[in-house]
Amino acid sequence: MKTDSKRCSRQASWLVFAGVFLSPSYALAGEGPFFVTYTHQMEEPGNLEITTKNVTGKPTGGERFLGSALEFEYGLKAWWTTEVYLDGQTTAHDSTVFTGYRWENRFRVLPREHWINPVLYVEFEDINGADKSLLEVVDNDGEADLTGLNSENRIEKKREIEAKLILGSYFKGWTFAENFIAEKNVRHAPFEFGYAVGISRPLALAARPDRCNFCPENFQAGVELYGGLGTHENFGLFDTSHYVAPTLGWTLANGPRFTVSPTFGITETSARFLLRFAVSYELDQFGRSARRLFRNNGVGQ
Repeated sequence: MKTDSKRCSRQASWLVFAGVFLSPSYALAGEGPFFVTYTHQMEEPGNLEITTKNVTGKPTGGERFLGSALEFEYGLKAWWTTEVYLDGQTTAHDSTVFTGYRWENRFRVLPREHWINPVLYVEFEDINGADKSLLEVVDNDGEADLTGLNSENRIEKKREIEAKLILGSYFKGWTFAENFIAEKNVRHAPFEFGYAVGISRPLALAARPDRCNFCPENFQAGVELYGGLGTHENFGLFDTSHYVAPTLGWTLANGPRFTVSPTFGITETSARFLLRFAVSYELDQFGRSARRLFRNNGVGQ
């Protein structure tokens, strides 16, 4: 009887935990509407945000694809946010493949808000050549990298360390962000560079006292520009890809956030058009709820 009671108690706890996970009251409005550009905003300590970032397009000479990255972002400290990405893609008339994972960490340098707020970013990625999540553009990345058979592309292994200097500012409701990217394969290849800049603003700054889904303050509009900067041997804009992308984010009242961004290539090596879209859901104080659940079930005792 005691065993059955304990088992029922644990099952009930997991059901409560699942209810917390799925409850809209735990989803909060998050960062800006960018897909590539990072702002200086950090995740609240103990909060977990789950996001699926997607991009689709049809490169010249290739098939239409859908690249996806499932992101888990957790606030460890007020100055430290960590994230794990699981990447995959599907290509028409080809196959669907898992392309690897990424582990990133962001560290805020200054504890208080300043005119310019620096954040340091370090990421380890273990992906393969079939990856089409396009979370950044460096070196001479271009439309040609989006073609070819998955069975052949996935043979190429990309174990890389990526670092970014993120600079962010707020001014009268506007968010400004600038990123400088450096990437290096852990075994070979030169240092590769890229950039991303973005600007965004809510459609309204003052929030209404009553909850609503279509209030102007629930929408954020912006634009980002990003591209490659070659390598340390050939640094510059020659033969590199660059994109301009208007963005729009919509956060439901205490619910998920939807973001969309039509993306336009502006150089010969760029993909002509990409469509990005994402869905995010934030769990308030997930860490505290998880610790309470584990204590109630005697985990670690």
